[in-house]
Amino acid sequence: MGTGKTIANRDASPPLSVVPALFRLMRPKQWVKNSFVLAPVLFAGQLTDLMAVREALLATLLFSLASSAIYILNDFHDIAHDRNHPLKSRRPLASGHVSPGQAFVLFGALCGVLVWGYLQRPGVMLVILAYLALNLAYTYVLKYQPILDIFSIAVGFILRVHAGAVAVDAPVSAWMFVTTLCLALYLASVKRRQELTQSGGDGRRVLEQYSVTLVDRYAEMAATGTLLFYSLFVLTVRPELVVSIPVVLYGLFRYWFIVEALEGGESPTDALLSDWPLLVTVMTWLGICAWVL
Repeated sequence: MGTGKTIANRDASPPLSVVPALFRLMRPKQWVKNSFVLAPVLFAGQLTDLMAVREALLATLLFSLASSAIYILNDFHDIAHDRNHPLKSRRPLASGHVSPGQAFVLFGALCGVLVWGYLQRPGVMLVILAYLALNLAYTYVLKYQPILDIFSIAVGFILRVHAGAVAVDAPVSAWMFVTTLCLALYLASVKRRQELTQSGGDGRRVLEQYSVTLVDRYAEMAATGTLLFYSLFVLTVRPELVVSIPVVLYGLFRYWFIVEALEGGESPTDALLSDWPLLVTVMTWLGICAWVL
């Protein structure tokens, strides 16, 4: 009797325990990626314009909630696969910490906030709707297509920058868009490389069509393009930022060191938040840009 009571109490989780799991289901750590929305307000020199900063932060929040909704939908789609994955099985849906019904309620709440966002900021929300459409296509089709899966991730970052530009009504240089594209392709290629080396073709179906050598070449081409186009942007549009070019170069070198020597890089967010030299590099770059611009 005592044993049965102990087991019953262990299985009966208190209602409040669901709240942290629902929060993790939204993957707030991944919201770091949405900092790209703030790039236009930085490069437009509007950091001292409180109205522009407020609009940029609101756009970032809406983008973060939209990305959380996509993560929930993606977890629904991949739940059977995730349960057999050594790491993804820890996700709230795959592990059973959050029921499908609870996740649907959270998904509906996020969609409700996005509808409110559309009524308040239709221009920004049109860009976010394009992001949602892209990620729906990615969840069901594009992530199974080699090369297109990497470009889909990269286009998502371009849409983040575009949303920020719409939010503050600031023109964005074509150099910024192409630099963002190359940087995102670099990060996505490295992500695929690390997935391939750490889990082989078992992690994703599309990995069966890649090789480490191939994605290494993709990453090298994208890293070279990032440095080249950023330098051209600086020299032609913002020459006062020339001092930031070595910082960008060091950041690319440091990230590749994390990949090769430390076996990180499968999650760019984890690499940034766990490696203090890389984090200091990014903060230094931001500080230079904020001071100069």
